[in-house]
Amino acid sequence: MTLSLFDDDLIDPTYFERQLRRQGTTLVAGIDEAGRGPLAGPVVAAAVILPEHFDLPGLNDSKKLTEKKREQLFGPIRQQALAVGVGFAHAEEIDEINILQATVQSMCRAVARLKVTPQHLLIDGITPLPLSIDQQTIKKGDSRSLSVAAASVIAKVVRDRMMKVYARHYPDYGFEGHKGYGSARHRQLIAEHGPCPLHRKTFGGVREHL
Repeated sequence: MTLSLFDDDLIDPTYFERQLRRQGTTLVAGIDEAGRGPLAGPVVAAAVILPEHFDLPGLNDSKKLTEKKREQLFGPIRQQALAVGVGFAHAEEIDEINILQATVQSMCRAVARLKVTPQHLLIDGITPLPLSIDQQTIKKGDSRSLSVAAASVIAKVVRDRMMKVYARHYPDYGFEGHKGYGSARHRQLIAEHGPCPLHRKTFGGVREHL
């Protein structure tokens, strides 16, 4: 079963989870990704199963939070969640199968790495996953579901930490600052140094400099 839900509905951030629990579905995994748009680095997905009475003030869509706030929330989410899974697709795979399919693959890998098998998936966006698990796609789900918001924070923090590590290996590109996104400075550095192995060679802003 795959349902698509859009942001016409005025809902609270536990609406989807509460509705599912009323139907007897208790293991609900929120799924989100970070890194679809950058010119370099992996796309990272997270799947998070929260307990029924989870409460973490300040949790929201990771894009609406500062880096400091995301880091503050990361530990409590990991500690309180029933399960957390993280999946990756690196630049080479993104170039090979395209960013949409690489995102889907990273989400499937995140679900596979959960230590608890979910009964239902709440997926940010409009693309269902090729998994035999009941699921809902939710447009702007990271702003509408607490589970998806938690996944968005996990994915973003993991990816940002990865890019800071990569910055030490490829110091010419300033990855610790822009995290691989196509900022003016990043584009300038690609033009000056050419792409590195982390760059997505099929993306505009990179392929011109191969």
